[in-house]
Amino acid sequence: MLVLVTGSSGRVGRAAVAALRAAGHRVRGFDLRASGADLDEVVGSFDDAEACTRAVAGTDAVLHLGAFMSWVAAERTAMFRTNVEGTRVLLDAAAQAGVRRFVFASSGEVYPENAPLFLPVTEEHPLRANSPYGLTKLLGEDLVSFHQRIGSFETVILRFSHTQDASELLDPDSFFSGPRFFLQPRIRQQERMGNTAVAELLRAADPGRPAHVLARNAAGKPFRMHITDTRDMVQGLLLALESDRAAGGIFNLGATEPVDFAQALPAMAEITGLPVVTVDLPGAGVDYQTSNAKIRETLGFEPEWTIDRMLQEAARTWRTRAQA
Repeated sequence: MLVLVTGSSGRVGRAAVAALRAAGHRVRGFDLRASGADLDEVVGSFDDAEACTRAVAGTDAVLHLGAFMSWVAAERTAMFRTNVEGTRVLLDAAAQAGVRRFVFASSGEVYPENAPLFLPVTEEHPLRANSPYGLTKLLGEDLVSFHQRIGSFETVILRFSHTQDASELLDPDSFFSGPRFFLQPRIRQQERMGNTAVAELLRAADPGRPAHVLARNAAGKPFRMHITDTRDMVQGLLLALESDRAAGGIFNLGATEPVDFAQALPAMAEITGLPVVTVDLPGAGVDYQTSNAKIRETLGFEPEWTIDRMLQEAARTWRTRAQA
């Protein structure tokens, strides 16, 4: 079948395109910028009705992976325009085009995972988004569910775990892993976000050379969260696209076990040789576990990339970069 992949120039989008092609599907991409790959692509924004119409023409299914993710207040309007209005326009175009299935990449931030009412977080957890990004995804889910109710097409909602390529884990320049695991990138991130007090706490721990940072909450509890390899996420996407049992479903998609930073940071430091500084940050911090039992039991999803396996690949990338 012909599958439209939005966000085709992004990390998950590129991997999804490759996996779909390997599975024998025809693929069209749709993103704000070209992927640079040998791919039938529509370049444009999701809130552009004409671009959406061209993108969905003749397609059998849509994987709506594209989104604007930001925690910067100045970018909030653009984020709502892309994630909410863009999703609405794309859904309407897909309905007009006779698309059979629409798979929507949502987020665990709809719960929210950073302030769970109970653990593990299941699909029955109350939806209480407390971030603007989480709110855009929650509104997107409502739009998708509306089309399921009125019979436009089959829909599947996947609440994504945090996703990374294994090779990114030890890259201080990575958008996600840099600020999460390296001290200087985290200081710069907090400064950009206007969190001056947090930046000062981090700066006070700076040993004057590159270092990892082990973040803990105000009570000294290390952060814990899910980090899922892109390849496992793509496995779940293909199941959502192809399985009859996925139709109309809402599933958490991510790794089975969360990553405990108290264990991960020493393992990273053993690879890089960098020191680890420990910083207790204000508030409750990040500590959650999200259940993927439903997608495993319903669709047969089986994640293969544990954090240990991801770090083995990250180590090879680190050594290659160090030798360059």
